[in-house]
Amino acid sequence: MVSVKDLKKAYGGLQALAGVSFDIAEGEIVGLLGPNGAGKSTIIKTLTGYLQPDAGTAEIDGEDVMVAPRLVQAGIGYLPENAPLYPELTVYEYLQMMAEMREIPAADQPDYLADAIYSTGLEKRVNQPIAELSKGYRQRVGIAQAILHRPKLLILDEPTVGLDPSQIIEIRHLIKRLSKHSTVLFSTHILPEVETLCDRVLMLINGEIRLDSKLADIAMTDDMVLVLDQPPADVPALLQALPCVAKVLVNENRFEIAGTADSDLSPAVYDLAVAQGWRVRELRPVVQTLESVFNQMMSSTDRSDRSAGEL
Repeated sequence: MVSVKDLKKAYGGLQALAGVSFDIAEGEIVGLLGPNGAGKSTIIKTLTGYLQPDAGTAEIDGEDVMVAPRLVQAGIGYLPENAPLYPELTVYEYLQMMAEMREIPAADQPDYLADAIYSTGLEKRVNQPIAELSKGYRQRVGIAQAILHRPKLLILDEPTVGLDPSQIIEIRHLIKRLSKHSTVLFSTHILPEVETLCDRVLMLINGEIRLDSKLADIAMTDDMVLVLDQPPADVPALLQALPCVAKVLVNENRFEIAGTADSDLSPAVYDLAVAQGWRVRELRPVVQTLESVFNQMMSSTDRSDRSAGEL
């Protein structure tokens, strides 16, 4: 559905994108995660044809965004960070205007409007002026215009920015429902948003993709934690002697065991514990969180920046 190759963009001396590449398959929900200023909105604006990159290519559903921007724009649904709403119009008047702009045939408009209104839970607000709506409902109207023409790809730029906690939960549920019919790419700097909604995360830092992974794969590691009751003094040496063990860190009766690449520590550590007669209180894999991975990436970036400054 989306194919981005070596995308680059600079604003004067600031390199916003430094050779970004990724693909998104049909039906995926992908979160573009990164701190403010990482380049997320630059990618979104490039994919939607509102910004010309300095180099690289971007294709959506087989069409080159730079070659045929109007054709690409006709086939995607886009909600920018600040939804383009007309406060003096009612919800229905606004969506009807958007249907005309999308060139939806007049005979089909009632069905398209009804689908968008009911999908976003706006049926009780259709005759209300947009100016009178809460921030959360205005965001729903913005999403309704984005899905009005039933796009294959839905692109959302910071869809929950400025919402209160209850509104954030509502919009998350809405995006999850919409993903049943559209591929979804949304940008955010909020970690729980990605963990709650996404199949996959693209982590963008300083204009570079630092991580491209399925959420389920992030949690998997090659490491184990072993906790023993009254451990003998030779435990670290015996653990370190296992071929699948790279390193052992000791904290009293707790042993953090780092495995070699693609190792399966659990059976080996368990068999050793049984053979040695150790009293095992706990043996479990180390599970990474998206937050821990993000913090590691940011820490390594900070160290690199400091090192570059010293040079």
